[in-house]
Amino acid sequence: MSNETADKPEHKDFIREIIDADLASGKHAGTVTRFPPEPNGYLHIGHAKAICLSFGIAQEYGGRCNLRFDDTNPSKEEQEYVDSIQEDIRWLGFDWGDDLFFASDYFDTLYGYAVHLIKEGKAFVDDQTFAEMKATRGNLQEPGTNSPFRDRSVEENLELFEKMKAGEFEDGAKVLRAKIDMAHVNMNMRDPVLYRILRAHHHRTGDKWCIYPMYDFTHGQSDALEHVTHSLCTLEFENHRPLYDWFIENLPVPATPRQIEFARLNVTYTVMSKRKLLQLVEENYVSGWNDPRMPTISGMRRRGYPAEALRNFCKTIGITKFNSKHDVALLENAVRDVMNRESERRMAVLDPIKVTITNYDEAQVEMFECINNPEDESAGTREVPFCRELYIDSDDFMEDAPKKFFRLSFGREVRLRGAYWLKCNEILKNDAGEVIELLCTYDPETRGGANPTDGRKVKATIHWVSARHAFEPAEVRLYDRLFSHDNPDTKKRNFLDHINEESFTVLTNAKLEPSLAEWKPGDSVQFERVGYFCADDMDFEEGKPVFNRTVGLRDSWAKVKSR
Repeated sequence: MSNETADKPEHKDFIREIIDADLASGKHAGTVTRFPPEPNGYLHIGHAKAICLSFGIAQEYGGRCNLRFDDTNPSKEEQEYVDSIQEDIRWLGFDWGDDLFFASDYFDTLYGYAVHLIKEGKAFVDDQTFAEMKATRGNLQEPGTNSPFRDRSVEENLELFEKMKAGEFEDGAKVLRAKIDMAHVNMNMRDPVLYRILRAHHHRTGDKWCIYPMYDFTHGQSDALEHVTHSLCTLEFENHRPLYDWFIENLPVPATPRQIEFARLNVTYTVMSKRKLLQLVEENYVSGWNDPRMPTISGMRRRGYPAEALRNFCKTIGITKFNSKHDVALLENAVRDVMNRESERRMAVLDPIKVTITNYDEAQVEMFECINNPEDESAGTREVPFCRELYIDSDDFMEDAPKKFFRLSFGREVRLRGAYWLKCNEILKNDAGEVIELLCTYDPETRGGANPTDGRKVKATIHWVSARHAFEPAEVRLYDRLFSHDNPDTKKRNFLDHINEESFTVLTNAKLEPSLAEWKPGDSVQFERVGYFCADDMDFEEGKPVFNRTVGLRDSWAKVKSR
């Protein structure tokens, strides 16, 4: 587990206060938590909060956190998801050691528990369809009505349940339901379904089973079988807790877990629904689950988000009992904080204009020493080549510049980062009237950016790349927020209508500082004055790298939000 999560928070949240009280009272001698993902998709930033909480608590209290896959729906589950979930958790900085479990490990035991309920007269086989059960379930104002099959004998129910298991009925023909109370104020207690017939190949048990337990029947018993002390769930499971408690009270389970609910993580400019994330993938709005615009952990990793930044973000927002939506800018600032501290600086010109220094010797090459990271002295320095022909970014030049434009313009001077002062004397254009080259002169007295002796001043410093030494070809991908609306997913709007058409731009003419040839897939860097980038670990090719923009140097959406 990561060192950053080892320190206990300064102000304890309500979950840790409960655990403290349970340990102090002797209710539990230690702490066992679990993280129970369903392997039906990739993990997203919301899961990161749950991971940091459950694994973090286990670490803080010297306990353990089980990783358990709730794999009870084989029609939507794949080994790919199992593998990706484990990779994401490890990348975040946590490890479950030997405590890896699957709900499918308990299928035989759960079947036995179902038989136990039948024998106790607390479960029955129902021949109603799901539509019929829904119609008789009632609502919050009206009680439901009992199934006409609710009073079957124990013997008949045992026989029918065994035949369900043996595959003698078609899918959906029968279900096993708990016999609780169809007038209960909590809808989850109105004779919930425990087992359904489903002929689907399971990624672990193969075709052994044609009946599968429902999630609600599996969840609490799995916790009990693993002797989980504190079962941490998001608020949508609060109304399910009475049902989980009923199962525990009516089954011969070896332990009694305590379920505690907390608010799930919601973030602006984002959707968190797995179903909707899958829709984005299947309908090709994104390139896959690990598209750098996706809120998935794998997408954020590919985009260059540091794991530490996600952990810090989860710690900052804290744990509460109240649902709220957090500004994605908080997450982006957490990313900047880590990358500013850890990323080395390099110069990169994304939209180049050629500059020729007419009074500089054509054969001359100078090397300038540049600081790798002003936030980290141990990062040292590097040598950057300088010659007669350079590239600067098109945003740093304006032909008819207003007074408040302080970068390069005709007749004006700027400072080249760590090199010389530069003055534009002539502008060359193509037949379409587009600027293609600037003819400039430099002041040799300003080497290293020093001020000249005659008292001249400049107000801007711009970056550059030596044309003769530029590392190319390189592809730079500018990723931005996937949605243009801060709340794209409501009953009043279709989230697909708010796809940000400018969320992905590919630049193929970027000129990079030559030392970037040393970058490897996954390496991060700050392109000076541009933003933070990461060498793509999927499409990176030797000699032809791809750099993904992780985040800009500042929040470019602040003005949008203020309007």
